[in-house]
Parts: sequence; C-alpha cells; structure tokens
Amino acid sequence: MKPEPFLLYGTREVEEPPVHLSAGKLSVDLAHGNLRTVAYDGVEVLRAVSYLVRDRDWGTYHPTIEDVKIEQQDDSFALAYRARCNGPEATELAVDVRIYASCHDLVFEAEAISKTGFETNRCGFCILHPIVGVAGTPVTVEHVDGQREETRFPDLIDPWQPFKDVRAITHTVLPKVTAECRMEGDTFEMEDQRNWSDASYKTYVRPLALPWPYEIAAGEPIRQRIVLTIDDRRGGATSWARNDRRSIKIETGQNRGVMPSIGLIVTPEETASTLAAREVLADIKPQELLFHFDPIAGHGIEALQGFAAVTKLHAGESTLEIALPCKQSPASEAADIAQQIKMAGFRPDAIAISPSVDRQSTPPGSKWPECPPLEDIYAAACAAFPGIRLGGGMLSYFTELNRKRVPAVALGFITHCTNPIVHAADDLSVMQTLEALPFIARSVRSIYGDIPYRIGPSTIPMRQNPYGSRTMDNPAGSRIPMANTDPRHNGLFGEAFAMAYAIQLLGAHLECLTLSALTGSFGLIAGRDEPVADGGKRPIFNTVKSLAALAGRKWRECVSSAPSEVLAFIAEAAAAKILHLVNVTAEEQQVDLSPFQLQKGLSGSSLKIGPYAIKRITLSD
Repeated sequence: MKPEPFLLYGTREVEEPPVHLSAGKLSVDLAHGNLRTVAYDGVEVLRAVSYLVRDRDWGTYHPTIEDVKIEQQDDSFALAYRARCNGPEATELAVDVRIYASCHDLVFEAEAISKTGFETNRCGFCILHPIVGVAGTPVTVEHVDGQREETRFPDLIDPWQPFKDVRAITHTVLPKVTAECRMEGDTFEMEDQRNWSDASYKTYVRPLALPWPYEIAAGEPIRQRIVLTIDDRRGGATSWARNDRRSIKIETGQNRGVMPSIGLIVTPEETASTLAAREVLADIKPQELLFHFDPIAGHGIEALQGFAAVTKLHAGESTLEIALPCKQSPASEAADIAQQIKMAGFRPDAIAISPSVDRQSTPPGSKWPECPPLEDIYAAACAAFPGIRLGGGMLSYFTELNRKRVPAVALGFITHCTNPIVHAADDLSVMQTLEALPFIARSVRSIYGDIPYRIGPSTIPMRQNPYGSRTMDNPAGSRIPMANTDPRHNGLFGEAFAMAYAIQLLGAHLECLTLSALTGSFGLIAGRDEPVADGGKRPIFNTVKSLAALAGRKWRECVSSAPSEVLAFIAEAAAAKILHLVNVTAEEQQVDLSPFQLQKGLSGSSLKIGPYAIKRITLSD
C-alpha cells in the first residue's frame, strides 16, 4: 500500500496525474495545459513544450484553465482550451490554445490577448530539450534569417545563450530518426538551463536583451506556434528495441572516492533555536557548520556572539559566509567585520566571502552592477583575516559562478549553491534536476581544476531569489517556484531528494556538502506548530545524519539501469560495506541485486523499494 500523501510530500495536496495522449508512435503527457515527456517510439524527444506567463519577479502565473476539449483517435489527437491569468491591479490575460498531432507531427499554437493591458517578463512558448544522451551531440540550428548552423548542444554548461535568433532546431532522436522543432510568431533563443540545475536546454520566446518587464497592449493579439516534425527513415515497421523490464538492475561501477564532510547552515535568525536543539546537533555530528553573515540584513556583533555560542556545542569545524556590502572600500568593511568577530569571541576555521551584489543575477543584455574587483575583495579578506582559510565563489547559484568567473588563485576552496524550484516546482521537474548535478560539477572542475570544492546550502525551498526582488511566500504549502518554504522538505520526497543529490555529486569529490539547516523552514527538525512526526524530526534528518556518519569513508559508484527511478552507491561503514538505494519516484520499484553478494541472512536477489524510500543493505566481503 502506498503511503498517504502527507508522509510522502508534507502536504495532502496531490498533483493531478497527466493525461496521456498518443498519435501512432508519438506520445505526450498533458499537464496543466502544457505538454511533458514528448516521446517518439518510446524515446524522449522534448522534455516539455509549455506556454508560460511570468511576472516582473520571474514568478510563473498559474492560469485558470477553462473549456477543455480533448479528442483522441487511433492515430491522432487534438485538444483546445482557454487559459486566464489575473495580474496585479485587476489586469488580465486570456490565452486560446490548440494542440493537435498525427503520427509524425505535433502542433501547439496559442493566441494571447488582454482587455486591460498586461505587464510581464515573458509571455509565450518555452521548449525544453533533454540533456541525458543529448549534451554534446550534433544539432542543426536554423536562424530567423534562414541561415543554417551545424553545431552541437553544449557539453560543458554554457554561461550565456548558445543559440540566438532561432527559428528551428533539429536533432537526432534515434538512428535514422530526427526531430525538427520549428518556432513561429517571434524570435527565440536558447539558454542552458543546467545553470539553474534544470535538466534541459530551454528555447524561449523574446530575447533577454530586450527590456523587461514589458507591457502587452490592450486588444493586441499575440500569436505563436510550435511545430514538431519527426523524420523516421528506418523504413517498414521498424521499431526501436525496448525491453519491458520488470526490475531495475544495479551494478558496481568503476569510480571510487571518499565521502564528503556534511555541513549545516546556521543563520542569526535560527541561532537561538539551534542552541535549544543542542542534543539533536550532537546526535547528527555534522563535520561543518556554515554561519551566514549579511551586514545589509542588519547582522552585527550580536549575530557573531550567537555563532560563537553555537560553536561551543560543535566538535567540528566552522565557516563564516560573508555577504560583503561593498558600500565602502572592501578593506575597511572586511577590517570592521574582523574586529566584530574578535570582540564576539568567534573563531571560524574558514571565511567564504562574496560581494552582496553578486547574489543577484545579471542576465544577458543587463548592466553589471557596481562592484570592486574580486581581486581587491580577496586581498582585503586575506589582510583582515590572516591565518584563516579563505573561500570564494557565489553565495547564490552556479549560474552566477559560471557567468562571473572568480579569480581562484588566492582561494582555499570554491563554493556555490543550487535550487531545484527556480523555474518549475512539480514533483517530476524537481527530481529531474538531479540529472543536471554531474554536469554542474564537471563544469566547475573544468574552470577551477582540482581546487577544493563545496556545494550548499542547497535545499528544495529557495533561501534567496537572484532573479527578482523576493522569494515567494507559500502560506498554503503548495508546490510553487521560487518559494521560501516547500512542503516536500517535510516528507519522504525531501529525504529521497537529499540522498539522491549526494549520490549524483559523488564524482565531484566534494570537500563539503550542505543540504539543510538544523532548524527553521530549511531545517532537519520542525517547529512546534508544524505537523511532523518522530519528535519533530523531518525525514531528511535521517539522510543527513547517515551521510555525516559516512564522511571520510570510501565510496564506490553503482550504475543503475534506470537512474531516473533508482540511484545507488556503496560506502564503507564501520565494519561492513553498505549498499545504499534510493527510489526517486512515487511508485514502488523492483530492484535486481543479483550482481551483489548479500550478507548471510539476506535471501533473494531482488527487493521492492517503496515510493521515495531509502534502503541500506549490508554486503558480504
């Protein structure tokens, strides 16, 4: 029996299942008016085709969908609906949609019109190409002037737009099968969404170099159309060979390494509750505490005194993360913070410093904000904090680190965060972000080499929004992008996500990974008023505690026949080798363990693993 929704997701709100539609070998999932998992002959062609409307903070509107009509035939389907968005100050936008498909063609067309005028950062189509099996492969790009460019999808993550002025994109789906995606009605460009840990390349309408937000004039229709055409040259009834597997096979891989240290983030706002949870902190035994210090937010000597009190409870190391205001000279600001640290009796083992303005994104076409050179900031930090290890990078996400390459010569480590709900917050999209993590790590290594590398804090809720003026409040506990709270952090979903996140980054050979705070909305334990069982411990507590216990121990890679469903690795525990398995889906999975020698007392060569569940199995020598 599947666990009840609250245990899985931290909310009793269940996502509406998609409507599956097919036209011969072409199939799609219809979800909230948009298309997901566009596949041909069982192989994903496009991750999504969506018509999106975004507000001035890049938040996504969730329109009301009306008058839905669906017709499914043996070799075709068609549907139509109207979507309505209600904006601020009683503005509104209506979008009429038609989607239809035959065996080799899919058309998605839309007309948007507003009676009132409507402010938006983006209104139109976004097309997502998958990354696994696609990154680095050949692609043909047709530009708006008719020129055709033979190139490749980026392998390492492109900080800017790899393709501009796009009219059509053609890539190989299967041997002798290609797909052309043609975009009409405006000028499109592509960005590499792996920057934000999305598992896709996104081709979107309206170049970012144009001003935003912009106004859709009252009574002015906006018409766009996407046409997907499949060219299957295999001949006859040839079909891609696919096995109807009954179980997922896990085998040992070649890669090996040492498990990273595990950290917890502590903010001044959570210092008191962290001190109150000293017994839980002692139970987890994290190797690192990451303290956040932001003078612009009003943090001063009292915050540092609180940090000093927390370190007295902690046997491991500590890092002070400083968002340097850069309102005065870096030297004077760093010296002032150093003096406050001394007065507070706080002795961090490391400093991670970054300009406050670099937490905000600078999109293509935008003016870089005023900021002293990073060389000056690092020099000021070295002078203010002599003998303390210095780290740098970005306190925000990999996007900003990729776009503003930091001079790492003076740094003892490089750091950044990720967040899985920047663009989408449905369950599938969040779990799919795990696919992008190895690409992010490999891109960091290509830029910065073997410098010690840290990631985090990286949580499902968003701690700060580099792309707008604020994170989104979420009082109803829904699944919404850019939200500062997320219900799944309270459920088995959050526990599975954290374990899978760590597995996907083993190959990065991280020095430290921070996946949570101890308390608060990003924490391992819930507040008094939150309906979480087990003494207030969220399920993610188990993952973080077990990873902390494995820090410094050897790991070995495992290869899954279905990595989008089950991930695994082997780690050396105190007296045995433990196979760790995590199910990243909402369905029970059957796992084939025949390649492994199980410890005596464990029978059978397969097991069932429940939705978003984690299994640990002792292996024999």
